[in-house]
Amino acid sequence: MGELKKWGLWAIAAYLLFGLCIYYYLFVFANSSVPDIYKETSADPATFLNSRELVLSEEYSKIRDLLFFLSTPYEWLLYLFILIFGVSTVFEKWANQASRFQFVRNAVYLFWLSLLTFVLMFPIRYLSYHFSKTYHISAQEFGGWMKDNVIDFWVNYLIMLVLVTILYALMKQFPKKWWLASWILFVPFTFFLMYVQPVWIDPLYNHFYPMKDKQLESKILSLADKAHIPANHVYEVDMSEKTHALNAYVTGVGSHSRIVLWDTTLQKLNDNEILFIMAHEMCHYVEKHIYFGIAGYLLLAFVGFWITAKWMARWIDRHGQKLHIQSISQLRTLPLFLLIISILVFASSPISNLASRYEETRADRYAIEMTKNKEAAIESFQELTKSGLSQVNPPLLVKIFRYTHPTMLERIHMVETYPIKQK
Repeated sequence: MGELKKWGLWAIAAYLLFGLCIYYYLFVFANSSVPDIYKETSADPATFLNSRELVLSEEYSKIRDLLFFLSTPYEWLLYLFILIFGVSTVFEKWANQASRFQFVRNAVYLFWLSLLTFVLMFPIRYLSYHFSKTYHISAQEFGGWMKDNVIDFWVNYLIMLVLVTILYALMKQFPKKWWLASWILFVPFTFFLMYVQPVWIDPLYNHFYPMKDKQLESKILSLADKAHIPANHVYEVDMSEKTHALNAYVTGVGSHSRIVLWDTTLQKLNDNEILFIMAHEMCHYVEKHIYFGIAGYLLLAFVGFWITAKWMARWIDRHGQKLHIQSISQLRTLPLFLLIISILVFASSPISNLASRYEETRADRYAIEMTKNKEAAIESFQELTKSGLSQVNPPLLVKIFRYTHPTMLERIHMVETYPIKQK
């Protein structure tokens, strides 16, 4: 136990040191000012934000980025402590005492693990909500925010219960190749989840309905027809009771694919700006970005499962006796599995974000070519920046680990300099 306590102390010390370094990087070292070459252009936030908004966007962005970089290693710390201090072993004993049926045991164990991590992660989630409310990004009252968190808990719990039950059954059946069998079943599960998400999961949080403005919907559908996209409806979602930010996205696969607009976007942008955003989203459909994204995700998952299997086996060989772990298929190893997966997801995020930024750049260019309206594109980007208090030119580490879209500086400059081909 003495050695385990040393692990815990070293982990806490490393986390505190990391936190200090990130704070220094974001609040002291990093420079998010606009280069001189972009000054007084439409990409310069000083041309479309007032002095107060400029200050608030810098403050809020730094706080939000700090919470992001602190939350992920904090999650690792929780999993490590649950593992090395025997909490996971206690949860498995409770589960074994609850029933002789393995599925029920899985359910009991996962409930306690999920509840503990939910409670311990709650302070960081609440801080994120608090600051988004303070800076007038969130419009949601605490009760509504808690309701969404409870829904999140149960949705994630049920999905994890299915995955954990299958995963640990495969570990028992295939002790050496469980990672490969798990990935093979993970492929159809991913497609199934993306297929049902727009129909079963998303409506748990918000109300989706066909666009109310039929005249604007007709313009959007005409644009879809021009892009050879079979579409009968554009969906609207009531996000104004939760946020002041703007968004639009493509979700689902197959016949359940749909383009969704937040009602805040409809309230704050004019028709031409909305048509540009819709053309951008249509590119994701036309160029099959969703399917390329799934393929990349599954490729990373294949590598991730393999690495996780190797690391888990090595960890148990070296430290299994100290942690009272005899086999990888024991439920008490789940925090180790989640710890390694979380580390790999974070480590691979620069790659996935880079691919996403490439696709988003393609979508911006496609939208300009389709709408031939640079002014609408620039104004929509400016309003997105203003409503979300986003940095136009974020620090490099923030861009690498957080940005799935190009920075607004890059997007606006690209629009300004893009040579539109006239027919």
